[in-house]
Amino acid sequence: MKVLMLFPPQWTPISPHFAIPSLSAQLKKAGFETKVCDLNIEFYNKILTKNYILDSAEKAIRGQDELIKEISKYHSKDKDFSEYPFDIQNKMVKYSKVKEYITQKPSELIKIAEFADEAKAAIKDKQAFYKPEILIKSMSIIDEALEIVSLPYYPSKISLDTYNNPFFRFNYETIKYYVFDQSTNMFIDFYKSKIEEFKKIDAKYVGISINSSSQIVPGLTLANMLKNSLNAHINIGGNFFGRVVEALKDKPEFFELFCHSLLVEEGELPVVELARHINGEINIEDVSNLVYPKDGKIIVNPKKEPLKLNDMANICLDDYDFDKYFAPEIILPFQSSRGCYWGKCSFCDQGFGQNYNVKNPQKLVDEFKEIKEKYNIDKFEFIDESVGPTYLKELSDTLEMENVKVNYFMDARLESAFSYEILNKAHRYGLKMVLWGLESGSNKIMKLINKGIDLDKRLEILKNSSDCGIWNFAFIFFGFPAETKEDAYKTIELLVKNKGIIHSYGRSVFTMGKHTKLRENPEAYGITNVYPAVDEFMPSYVFESSGMNKNELDEILKLCTSTCLTAYNNPAWMYLRYREYLFLYLTKYTVKELQNYKLRL
Repeated sequence: MKVLMLFPPQWTPISPHFAIPSLSAQLKKAGFETKVCDLNIEFYNKILTKNYILDSAEKAIRGQDELIKEISKYHSKDKDFSEYPFDIQNKMVKYSKVKEYITQKPSELIKIAEFADEAKAAIKDKQAFYKPEILIKSMSIIDEALEIVSLPYYPSKISLDTYNNPFFRFNYETIKYYVFDQSTNMFIDFYKSKIEEFKKIDAKYVGISINSSSQIVPGLTLANMLKNSLNAHINIGGNFFGRVVEALKDKPEFFELFCHSLLVEEGELPVVELARHINGEINIEDVSNLVYPKDGKIIVNPKKEPLKLNDMANICLDDYDFDKYFAPEIILPFQSSRGCYWGKCSFCDQGFGQNYNVKNPQKLVDEFKEIKEKYNIDKFEFIDESVGPTYLKELSDTLEMENVKVNYFMDARLESAFSYEILNKAHRYGLKMVLWGLESGSNKIMKLINKGIDLDKRLEILKNSSDCGIWNFAFIFFGFPAETKEDAYKTIELLVKNKGIIHSYGRSVFTMGKHTKLRENPEAYGITNVYPAVDEFMPSYVFESSGMNKNELDEILKLCTSTCLTAYNNPAWMYLRYREYLFLYLTKYTVKELQNYKLRL
């Protein structure tokens, strides 16, 4: 029996996503002939070509007359925008956007189309990529090209970062609307060109991985088209729907339209069980973590203990064309552990659906060796929630003993056990960058989020790391429920005063995930009201708190950007955008060289 595993748009097209290589490896180990296709990277390469960009512009301009005819049927001077039908709202916004573009940027269309292929090639080129001015200019051209590509489907818009629509809501009816609305769905024509190819594979089991909100519409569009075209069991897996599976229990139509079944949480064991069921070896009731319709009801099968990382097959990348990715070298996502060994931060739900387990460092290094030999890949991104100091020491010792040369970056907690000695040896054996959970400059907020670290030693660890030649990237966030403006100022001050050892940062805004620990006792964190989710597929809650209001939060975000831009003196890393690109630069330049690089834009 053949299995086809698909990864749909939209995901940042820098490297293969981890899920499909891991799942396909388990299926092959179990004896199933498995084919993999990264539709995300194929889509980006297709739309970022001169002809596609010009065709998109022509299609957008050509559609203006029809749009105005449709809008005029409903137009009234006395009507508020919100009073128009939903589809007309979309058309009104599209008409205005296209008109604005062809009025203000008519010369841009040809120029951007002409340079798009060149920009794409520069990002993939081993010489041009490492020249910041060329890379940044190329990314800017691609931004403009993707804006043009999106015009016929506006207000839907794709970028290298995301696929979104300001009218999109996390409810079933809105999702369904955008899946089937050809005027806003840019993926339908692309998938049509792939259907015949997939028919020839003749797979009986097709798995589609949907891991983020940006993949919902493109992923479900693909699922619907395949369900109507192939004689195969269509299964949806990935991180997103596992978080909102309760909302699917009263949505039998979801399974009629999009799939025969859904797999939730860790999939390496269930995908093999599902393949065995489709192949007639076991009953559907014996497939763990499976959600499916039966006799008018939605059944959720019991969970089983997932496979341990030590027992999994090594990831398989046989079907991947690495030249298609938007980087000169592949940075392969990799796991040394699943779940979080701390797992007590009140704000976090990243580990939901994962059981903590660790891969033996010797097995991990053996996989590094195999991947280097088989695929010529020696650069890795650890996608663990956090790599601990003891594990880092054991990994470095094993890399030394096996004489394996790799480069990698990882996430970590600012734990006191990260000594200079551990960090220095890790750097000698390939550690280029650490993404530290700095979170906040306010001790009050740090205690509320229960980070479980010695707050007085955070800067000492960062200095040791910097002295070893490791780039320190700090995760910070604003908007925790009890956070005041004074608390937020302390975070900005922490960055500015320590810019010599906090080499770069990533800023986010707190969202209250449905599976965070603070949901259990919201009052203790300054939450005064939690609103029931209006949209059933929304993975987070709206809340009110004793902390900053929206206007104050917006003010803080702007202040952080302006203050740090000045303090860091317009640094090159801010323009590189992606931590994968920053990591690649750190394999060519030292921390000091990259810190001191002045852009000539």
